[in-house]
Amino acid sequence: MSTFLWVVVPYVCLTVFVLGHAWRYHYDKFGWTTRSSQLYERKLLRIGSPLFHFGMLGVVGGHVIGLLVPRSWTKAVGIGDHLYHVVAVTGGLVAGVMAVVGMAILIYRRRTVGPVFSATTAMDKVMYLFLGAAILLGMWNTIAGSIFTLGGEYNYREGVSVWYRSFLAFQPDAGLMADAPLGFQLHALVAFGLFALWPFTRLVHVFSAPVGYLTRPYIVYRSRDDQQLGSHTPRRGWDRINK
Repeated sequence: MSTFLWVVVPYVCLTVFVLGHAWRYHYDKFGWTTRSSQLYERKLLRIGSPLFHFGMLGVVGGHVIGLLVPRSWTKAVGIGDHLYHVVAVTGGLVAGVMAVVGMAILIYRRRTVGPVFSATTAMDKVMYLFLGAAILLGMWNTIAGSIFTLGGEYNYREGVSVWYRSFLAFQPDAGLMADAPLGFQLHALVAFGLFALWPFTRLVHVFSAPVGYLTRPYIVYRSRDDQQLGSHTPRRGWDRINK
């Protein structure tokens, strides 16, 4: 079971993530969008969207540092375990609260604004469910594992992080995740489920960038005074027509 959960399932989800994006870009370029609803309502969007997006930037940044940077590296640059622990807990909770509050506002907006609700698809609802569950489980792991230390303190940098790096190196050690607390296991499974859903939701816009603007041709605007067409002087639009 450990091999299935921590080797087979993650690689299946990763494969769907990569191939799904290739399929979506090839067959649904016009659907590669967030389907913006700013025209329908702006007040709640102006509050919820920055909270959610900046919160998620903090969450993703924390995961990149926590999962990809080995413990020995931070010690080598003079960052001890206590300092790392304080920064990780503080930054993780602040970013998580921002993301949760922002997402709650956006979901409330989708439920209460008629046109926005009409534009909400079934995949949007599933995506919000997985995304919300992943964020809340991550916050619970931070609180329970770092503050309450339920069941004894668990150092994810020596377990989950090592497994994640071995997974990316295509040499996964399933035993590392099998020994992790249930909260970390659920968080990982929900996150991989979100990655499998990603290509088929509005989340694809994360990989969009207006690079085409750098190479597109200039648009030349020319006044009518620069070149007169025909043999008659152009008449002003408000001049009376003499018949």
